[in-house]
Amino acid sequence: MGRVSAGIRRREAESVNERLSIRRAVVYGHIVRCASGRLVAVSRRSLLRAAGAGVALPLLEAFAPRTARAAAAPPRRVVFIHNALGMMPQFFFPAAKPAAGQPPASPYLDLLAEHRGKFTVFSGISHPEVDGNHHAAQCFLTGAPHPGQPNFRNTLSLDQLVAERVGTETRFPFLALSVRNGFHYSDTLAVSRSGVPIPAETSPKRLYRQLFAAGTPEEQATTMRRIEAGGSVLDLVLDKAATLERRVHAADRARLDQFFTSIREMEARLEQAAAWEKRPKPTVSYPEPNDIADANEVIARSKLMFDMIRLALETDSTRAVTLSIATFSVVPHVPGVKNETHGLTHHGNEPDKIAELKKIEEAQMQAFSYLLGSLADVSEEGGSLLDHTQVLYGSCLGNANAHATVNLPILLAGGGYRHPGHLAFNEQRNEPLANLFVTMLQRLGFETDTFSTSTGSLRGLEG
Repeated sequence: MGRVSAGIRRREAESVNERLSIRRAVVYGHIVRCASGRLVAVSRRSLLRAAGAGVALPLLEAFAPRTARAAAAPPRRVVFIHNALGMMPQFFFPAAKPAAGQPPASPYLDLLAEHRGKFTVFSGISHPEVDGNHHAAQCFLTGAPHPGQPNFRNTLSLDQLVAERVGTETRFPFLALSVRNGFHYSDTLAVSRSGVPIPAETSPKRLYRQLFAAGTPEEQATTMRRIEAGGSVLDLVLDKAATLERRVHAADRARLDQFFTSIREMEARLEQAAAWEKRPKPTVSYPEPNDIADANEVIARSKLMFDMIRLALETDSTRAVTLSIATFSVVPHVPGVKNETHGLTHHGNEPDKIAELKKIEEAQMQAFSYLLGSLADVSEEGGSLLDHTQVLYGSCLGNANAHATVNLPILLAGGGYRHPGHLAFNEQRNEPLANLFVTMLQRLGFETDTFSTSTGSLRGLEG
């Protein structure tokens, strides 16, 4: 295919096509030709500084020498989990400020008692102008305003921004997953830069095989042919676009430049896919799972997907994961539950319905505790897998009974923070949820203070 991927090393560079342009080298391979005519690898940051470009970039492991990467601390990861039908606020949020030295308490937070000191719950936080009742789920990681409107267009999700910057170091730049029954607005949290939802994987069995099962030589050859065909199509598109570029007015060149950027990003992904296809997949002791066909087994299905997430992170197969858990048209197999979840969320303050819904949400919190425990049980240099993974759990519904999209239930676990336990913001003038996103990006090493509707980083959460 004749292009240089971001992770290419010098010995690979010596055999690349000699026609590779410096423009592509800057974008992908950080390869330049020295005075002797030999191709050598340099860091993207050094190259931009040498060119006089004042561009702030995150300090990525891909730019470090191999020996430095090998000796570096474990990578930082992010997991985003969205509960499409929210949680009843009276059971989720702490009812009162705890006494000095005591952790925040509530019926649901008490189910996470074994992880005290490892998580923070946030109140008075939301996405400004994200309304549209259940449509808001599409915007959990984007913050795009007014979903559900005829002219609505979504924007880049947080996980995809992370994948763009750090995804080249792993076999899968990201994983988009879902536990659901049927189809709904909340089927996926991942949204491309062009605002298109990225389909989520719903089968733990298929996911396991993608992560760990070695394909036959025939399957690998078929995959390589698809990758090469994609490269050929991009070559043709670039040739046509280059001809057009010479003819358009200056006002259109900015749009073409964005187009070229997207093409180059696609080229990089194809190169990355080709490189990983030639490497063996990791081996794990966890046996290949069978999918759970009964959608009402939502707790068991969630825990099975949590196992897949833990394995993917533990083997460094990815560093960005989204999981949407939607219980529409589901009667969870939870003792004492006999009604469909969505109907129960519109309980109208009827005690029997509230009691039944509470059993479902308690089971969901216990399953989330299971995930945190499984991450905490994996030891790594300097801590545990949980210490090096930011796990965001929450919903774009603050009160499903009223379809309210303010005062969202948001919890952040792990990530190596000095967790204060509870951060309370103004419930009438909510803090933008995107401020928490900025803090999470900074924790990953991103040099940024903006994302979506943010006004800065979040106060009170220290690394």
